[in-house]
Amino acid sequence: MRVVIMGCGRVGSALAAGLERQGHEVAVIDRDPKAFRRLNTDFRGEQVCGIGFHPDVLRRAGVERATAFAAVSSGDNANIIAARVARETFGIERVVARIYDARRAEVYERLGIPTVATVPWTTDRLMRMLLPDSVASAWRDPSGQVAVLAPPLHEGWAGRPVHELEQATGGRVAFIVRFGAGVLPGAKTLCRGRGVGVVGCAGDIVSLVKPHLRKAPLDWSYSPCIAKQA
Repeated sequence: MRVVIMGCGRVGSALAAGLERQGHEVAVIDRDPKAFRRLNTDFRGEQVCGIGFHPDVLRRAGVERATAFAAVSSGDNANIIAARVARETFGIERVVARIYDARRAEVYERLGIPTVATVPWTTDRLMRMLLPDSVASAWRDPSGQVAVLAPPLHEGWAGRPVHELEQATGGRVAFIVRFGAGVLPGAKTLCRGRGVGVVGCAGDIVSLVKPHLRKAPLDWSYSPCIAKQA
């Protein structure tokens, strides 16, 4: 693949190095010529100085031959503009933009541009490392409205239908990990031992869902998670 990267900061330079190690052709754009000092001394790709969302600068970087584009500069506006130009003007399908303002992520996603919201993503990873039993999610969509959890199930769930787990949490079981392999649940699928259940739920009930997964099943007639959703 040929990949064009806008932004030669710590992320952009590391991304360029990683892609080149895998044998891809890389071009890096930055408006500051000093930024290219962050690239490895053996970097073989192109270094283009200029404004990354300007069509002429993108052409100099070989965007017309590129199959992917990453906008990872320090400016949210510049990243989203560059990503849109790469997709809408030059027809690149694989486009991603890094943003700092997570509140704007949903808008960008509606434009059809995948985003990496730096602060929420980093926060979730740090929480999972510091507090294994915390309410940190395994994944959240950029808007924060949907979360995916992957905590170990309490052994009391063994033999109980997966649909009871969904009823108790108000979430949806995407798959269950058994002996290191993923299993897609069906209508009659049962929970087995302490297998890990990967559950998708609304982002605002994460703190309510996790306790249900860590505890033995009790009474399904009332669920605080379902009450919260209602």
